[in-house]
Parts: sequence; structure tokens; C-alpha cells
Amino acid sequence: MEISRTRQGGAEGRHAHQYNGKPHVAAECGTTPFPTCSSSASASLVQQRRRWANMPPELLHDIIQRVEASETSWPARRDVVACALVCRSWRKIAKEIVKTPEQCGFLTFPISLKQPGPRDAPIQCFIRRERATSTYNLYLGLSPAVSGDMSKLLLAARKMRRAASTDFVISLVADDFSRASNTYVGKLRSNFLGTKFTVYDSQPRQDTSIQSNCKSHRRIHPKQSSPRASVCNNSVATISYELNVFRTRGPRRMQCAMHSIPISAIQEQGIAPTPMDFTNFHESTLSTSDSLVLKNKAPRWHQQLQCWCLNFKGRVTVASVKNFLLVAAAEPYQYVSAAEQDKVILQFGKIGKDIFTMDYRYPLSAFQAFAICLSSFDTKPACE
Repeated sequence: MEISRTRQGGAEGRHAHQYNGKPHVAAECGTTPFPTCSSSASASLVQQRRRWANMPPELLHDIIQRVEASETSWPARRDVVACALVCRSWRKIAKEIVKTPEQCGFLTFPISLKQPGPRDAPIQCFIRRERATSTYNLYLGLSPAVSGDMSKLLLAARKMRRAASTDFVISLVADDFSRASNTYVGKLRSNFLGTKFTVYDSQPRQDTSIQSNCKSHRRIHPKQSSPRASVCNNSVATISYELNVFRTRGPRRMQCAMHSIPISAIQEQGIAPTPMDFTNFHESTLSTSDSLVLKNKAPRWHQQLQCWCLNFKGRVTVASVKNFLLVAAAEPYQYVSAAEQDKVILQFGKIGKDIFTMDYRYPLSAFQAFAICLSSFDTKPACE
């Protein structure tokens, strides 16, 4: 069972998950997962599942709590996901026990990818670029050399060139980038020059008057059956790269306006929006003055090395124009402390051929951080 390949469907009692790359639907309590079984076998299976569902809540809570506390890393943490897939009562208790990444520092359920990261230490990931297929896979771990085959796939993106723009479609799986699929997460779209990018989230907003590019699709897997749902691409961030009019050599300059994160999130005792469910969370659009703005930290010129340098704390080893550190850009009237403004919220850089590290922290989510990093891969003839 894979975290990045599991996502709640439209109904509370149905979950899509993967075994060996094939889609299945987890049966709810009191239902039979194999309709072709004989009546006696089916009755026995139903009875067995009811016994699991009817366990005393105190005992069930203790069991899931022990499993959650003992499995703190992937792939062992898939046992926590397995507990949530048993039935509705198990899932309800598992969701109560498992904390958000901000609270515990772990990624567990798929919704964790849209929740803010931890405040104290960043979540360390890496991106592998596949040039032949124009795909980009985000993995949980320090690097391929350290994680090896145990690396956990979090998100995947495919680059699609259009006449006047470039799209990066982001999915929970690496083999399905259809917007009609229930694995669709969002997308990144650039303008013609590659100087401005817009991050779109697939989750709907409560106020329909501010929705953009909202189309009706069947957000289901071919082997699922659910009513027609609406796929809404809602703008949650804008990434801008400064034009290099005089074609001078130097690092890129970028700025990210996070429309769904208020500047108050990084103020003292601030709180960032945290979705708890794929279907019930409604983001709100903030005014320009209220939203969080990130800027790249200016590098310094190293006279001996004759290059621009930044302190990536050992996480970046190859010089590249794509490397960057993002910090908060706050005005004096917004009352953000100097220490908070100096804190690196997202860092991205190259460590090998087609391998890049991505470390993010509160208030960004993995999805938002991945989308920002994808913008660095697009061609920018007007910025370099």
C-alpha cells in the first residue's frame, strides 16, 4: 500500500489504493470485496470483518496508537495506512491519532502532502528528472544514494508544452496524469516567456465567484463508480522571475506570492491553513497585502571561486542556475521578526545529473514546494 497512491474518493467509505500498480477499491465494513465468492464464503468474510469493526473502541485506539508510535519512517509507516483501510471505525480512530506534518514531522496519508510542513526542521526530499519522458518525481528521503530503492514516491509531474505556455501536471502517481483521474492534484502553468508561473490546486473553493478554470470531469478511476464531480483549478500561488533586460550574468531573481497563506501564518502564534480532507477543505483568496510573499535569498560573490555562493548546509553539491533558497519577504508594518524572515522556508539545488534536493518547512506544503521547484526547470530565455 502506497501513501502517494491512496486517496479518498467522493464517498467517505471508499478508498482507492494500489497493489503492484493495479487499482483496487477497499471494501467498507459489512461489504464483500470479492463479489464472485460463494455465498457461504461471502457470509464468513462479512462476519469476520464485522468482528474487526466491533472491537472495543478503547482497545482499538490503543492498538492503532502503538502502531503509529512504533512506525516513524517509510516503508514501515505503511502499517499505519493499513490500519486506516480496514473499515470505517478503524479509519476514524486512525485519523484522530495521526497528527499533521506540522505537529509530528511525518507524512502519512495523502492529505499530508497538502498540509504545512513542520516548524522546527524541514522535511527532506529529492526530485529525479526523467528527460526522456519529461517527468519529475518527488521522493521522500535525503538522496537516491542514501534511500536507494526504499525511497517513497510522494508526487509526480509531467511537462506538457503548449503553443503559448507550458503546463506541469501534478499527480499522486507516476503513471497517470489525466485531470479526470482521482490522482490529479494540481498543475503549474507558465506564460510564453517563462517569467511568470501560476500554481493551480484541484481542490474547490467555497466561494464559486472566485473560482477559475472550473470544468466538469469524472474524477474517478476507470474501475471506480462515483457521481460526476467538478475539477476546479484554483490559483493558490504566483511565481515571478525578474527579466534580465541587459543579459548580464548572474543568479535568477524570483518571488512567490502565496495567495492561500496569510502573512499572519509566520507571525507570532500564527496559523497556516491546514486541510484535513480532500473534499471538505475550502481555501480562501487573500488580498495582495495579506498573503505571504517569498523571495530568493541573494547569493554572495566568492572572489576565490569566481562564482555566486549560498549556504545550503551540505544539501547541494553542484553549481546550477536553478539552485535557490526562499525566505519570507515582509514589510515593517507586517510585524514579522527578523529571525523569522531569515529562516529558509524552501531550498532547492542540484546534487547530480538530473537529481535535485528539495527541503521544505512550515508554512509550505509538499505540493506547494514541489510546484515552486518545478518552475525552475522550465526554459527562461528572458531571465538568463
